[in-house]
Amino acid sequence: EPFRLNRLLWAGWGTLLGSTVFLLVLRAPYESGAGPTAAFSLKAFERTLGTRPGEALLVRLALLLVAWFFVVRLLRLGEERLSRAWQAAGGALAVGLALTWAAAEHASAGIQVPVAMTSAVLHVLAMSVWLGGLAALLTLLHRAPSQLPAAVVARFSRLAFASVTVLVATGVYQSWRGLGSWEAVTGTTYGHLLVLKLLAVTLLLAAARLSRQWTGRLVTVAAKAESKSAVREKVPEPAVRERVPERVGGPPSAPEPAPVTAGPAAPAYRHGLRRSVLAEVAVGVVVLVLSTVLSGTLPGRAQADAAEAGPATGGLPAASVTDVPFAVGGATGKVQITLDPGRTGDNSVQAIVYAADGGLATVPELRLSFTLPAKEIGPIDAGLKNKGGYWGTNDLTLPLAGDWRMKATIRVSDVDQISVTKTVRIVG
Repeated sequence: EPFRLNRLLWAGWGTLLGSTVFLLVLRAPYESGAGPTAAFSLKAFERTLGTRPGEALLVRLALLLVAWFFVVRLLRLGEERLSRAWQAAGGALAVGLALTWAAAEHASAGIQVPVAMTSAVLHVLAMSVWLGGLAALLTLLHRAPSQLPAAVVARFSRLAFASVTVLVATGVYQSWRGLGSWEAVTGTTYGHLLVLKLLAVTLLLAAARLSRQWTGRLVTVAAKAESKSAVREKVPEPAVRERVPERVGGPPSAPEPAPVTAGPAAPAYRHGLRRSVLAEVAVGVVVLVLSTVLSGTLPGRAQADAAEAGPATGGLPAASVTDVPFAVGGATGKVQITLDPGRTGDNSVQAIVYAADGGLATVPELRLSFTLPAKEIGPIDAGLKNKGGYWGTNDLTLPLAGDWRMKATIRVSDVDQISVTKTVRIVG
């Protein structure tokens, strides 16, 4: 059923392309904490393309366009095998796509980045091989079970076992790296989600074990059928046999050979394999959802680091006040920026522009963004609005404690503007 698999291949490519565009467009509202309408802002989109996740998504789009030519080439060959050059190109393309996930997620920041990046790439590739193969196997078992050779199922079973081994090894490492301590298992959201994923993976492995059992039975039945067929071909004809009447005008006719089948048990085994593979795919989708949520959740190790960076004494911190001097286009002065309460979570911002003589001044535009280099977070746009006499917002969210770089961009005319960066301390 090549047509069915062709449609499955195009569906996977199209889904990945559409989801990548969707993520790239919605990245700006996510980073700034604004509403979905911020996705239509050209400036916000340009800022997204300048961030590490935005660059990774853009590279993924470019690789998917290259993958289109690879898919077309693959489908034109039909049942023929790809040349080694095309196989190497496909492998490099798969590794490149996996790297875009590793570069945009937790693996690219924190401890042991090279090892973590390698582990993340292997994890994504192993999951793709396993779940992608399961989707193809399920399609064939549903549409044309009798046309699926037992040898093909056995080869995929061995490949799936290798993929599971890689998944377990890399998953254990990533869990240790993300948690940092046993206390984080029960004391953080990341730990709770990781426990749920572990339970789902356990169910997935149980379904995979059942599939291997059905595969073994199917291969055994097929092997017995082939053995019987070979025996029938090698048995010599009896010395004395019943004479077959000759046909008029032709040589004597021979009896037709009986068709070789896998036996009456093969359909039942294929039916059992189809049910176990369906269970694998269903649980695999749950694992993918949990993995997606985990990728957007603060790891337990980072949360512990943020807690250690917080104040040693209790009580609410005072509001953070920072003076940002500027001189551009003949205008000089300063911007007094107040963050209240100056801690992780929601903050309000008030920015007042003063002239050189200390009096209040007005500017046509004032922008403010925050970046945490230690955790590679940001820039987060504060989204300041002109309140008539000052600039402000109540919707700034800073997720982690630490030394944030606050970048203020002051425009004093149509052609004159300046950007000044200051470091502000945000406590937990």
